[in-house]
Amino acid sequence: MRNSITVPMREQLLELLQHAVADPAVRVIVLTGEGGNFCSGGRLSPGESTEPDAERTRRNVSVLHEIVRTIVNAGKPVIAAAEGFSYGAGLSFVAACDYVIAGESARFCAVFPKIGLIPDAGLGWSLAQRIGMAEARDLLLTARDVRAREACELGLVNKVVADGAALVAALEYAGQFVRLAPLAIAAIKQMLSENAHSLESVFAAELEMQPRLTFSEDYVEGRAAFKERRAPVFRGR
Repeated sequence: MRNSITVPMREQLLELLQHAVADPAVRVIVLTGEGGNFCSGGRLSPGESTEPDAERTRRNVSVLHEIVRTIVNAGKPVIAAAEGFSYGAGLSFVAACDYVIAGESARFCAVFPKIGLIPDAGLGWSLAQRIGMAEARDLLLTARDVRAREACELGLVNKVVADGAALVAALEYAGQFVRLAPLAIAAIKQMLSENAHSLESVFAAELEMQPRLTFSEDYVEGRAAFKERRAPVFRGR
């Protein structure tokens, strides 16, 4: 599944992020993925029911919200080192970061409408913040695949490096923050995030709409088509 993220993995990521944010010895946070991919989105945990469950969906999406809140509200820079696939929630995490370095072959996709869902983890807010509303509409509504060079031109990615070099480049970039005042950096991040007023309204909309969509025939079809490696046939119900 190209480094997809289960609910327990989300909870572990949130815990690690919160620990890093709270530790004054940590001046900058670098997010990356294993196995040549950043994150290809969410997936069910082993043994988890595939039946629609609105309350479970709200809980699962809420964990993603907490991850993005932590990234956005962290009083220190958060850098993404993206190799391979950043799809779905993986793209949401990338878009929430302060700086993004990508390998040459990295790919980004708001895959949600391909499986009958809306973007979650605040992507309806964070993507527009990074690349502007017009470009965000294009990527969110078409769910098209974007390569690293185009992502850099759009402003989603800040720097493109050779494949396999994103983490090294991110760590090199992170080194400069040791020389900067932590309180000033924290204040700048707070100032920037507080000037974007609609993140919480996007979260609220996700909690209302995402559970409802998990009961749709299109969602069932989208998941089945993905599993069977075929084109989905959506019927708008």
